Amino acid sequence: MVVLTRPGCHLCDVARDVVEAVCAQRDLDYDEIDISEDPFLASEYAAAIPVVLVDDVEVARFRVSPQVLAAAL
Repeated sequence: MVVLTRPGCHLCDVARDVVEAVCAQRDLDYDEIDISEDPFLASEYAAAIPVVLVDDVEVARFRVSPQVLAAAL
């Protein structure tokens, strides 16, 4: 699982909390990528973060539902 974020994004902070909780329940890890460090990701997702990807498939944008995320795993 990958969470695309950027510094100063309050929705990213909320999404991170949800992802951490779901991962803790399933003993999983996730990667977090700061889009501001990658020009391609910054251009693709500048106005659309946070984004959560599971197996390279987008499962959430802006807000992350614990139920939807758990089902995607």
